[in-house]
Amino acid sequence: MPSDAPAPRDNDSAPQSRSPSPTGGETLTLRALVSTKDAGVIIGKAGKNVAELREQTGVKAGVSKVIPGVHERVLTVTGSVEGVAKAYSLIVSQLVSASPSSPVMSPSSSPTTAIRLLISHNLMGSVIGRNGLKIKAIQDSSGARMVASKDMLPQSTERIVEVQGSSDSIGRAIEEIGRCLLEDWERGVGTVLFHPGAGDERSGRRTHPTGRRSNGDVRRTSPSPGSPSSPPTNLRTQNISIPSDMVGCIIGRNGTKITEIRRLSGSKISIAKEPHDETGERMFTIVGTPEANEKALFLLYNQLESEKERRVGRDQQQQEEMQD
Repeated sequence: MPSDAPAPRDNDSAPQSRSPSPTGGETLTLRALVSTKDAGVIIGKAGKNVAELREQTGVKAGVSKVIPGVHERVLTVTGSVEGVAKAYSLIVSQLVSASPSSPVMSPSSSPTTAIRLLISHNLMGSVIGRNGLKIKAIQDSSGARMVASKDMLPQSTERIVEVQGSSDSIGRAIEEIGRCLLEDWERGVGTVLFHPGAGDERSGRRTHPTGRRSNGDVRRTSPSPGSPSSPPTNLRTQNISIPSDMVGCIIGRNGTKITEIRRLSGSKISIAKEPHDETGERMFTIVGTPEANEKALFLLYNQLESEKERRVGRDQQQQEEMQD
């Protein structure tokens, strides 16, 4: 079946949003959530459409495999910023013309639709900007509308940014978004990729996370010889950076929060005593099985999000009190 064509394997666990290309430029990997029906249109009969897309734009493109009972798949596009933007613009045009059931929003001469990008929540600030100025500038210059979700997707640290508009305006917006992601790519380190069906209540299924992720310093360790019960042989080490002013909220009073995260995830988590560079961020080292590390990252990022929301609420309250 053509609609079963998988994404290229190197895209399934892309090291980050950016990687150096042989030409000396930078390569962007941008994922989007699409319906199973739309995935079929993107791939085309015997893979014709996706092959043409690759030829016209120079990108690598593919769609994740079908999972029974799950109605969403992940589209992955990798290439230059311009190539990725052009590819998404062509994909949107295809969906509008080939699938009348796509969410067309106006009967105007330039039909509008939407694409749901998957963005690391750590990179959302780069796309939204201080006080929302960046997202407003992208919307103004591209003519597209952008809606960023507040919640992370199940068993992941990715969120959806829905880009709405014509194929041209969506292409322009995606080019701008891509530049933002490349500029701050290091913030995306530690992202846990979303996989439809993994703990996803929306699909009515609950499955274990796959253990694939977007990056990490990964190395295999061997079990210690002669130990009474040999530890798992697939232990992985992953490093993530946390802003110094957020470290306290993750550790918790007398270490209660970090102890709970260690217990729930099953991973060992150690925290550097000093910042590792001029950014002032502290390094967290997580050691465990892929599943345990994914759970640990999910819990750590949830804790960070809760603290950010708490601080925003506190700041708003202080501003209101000052105005009274």
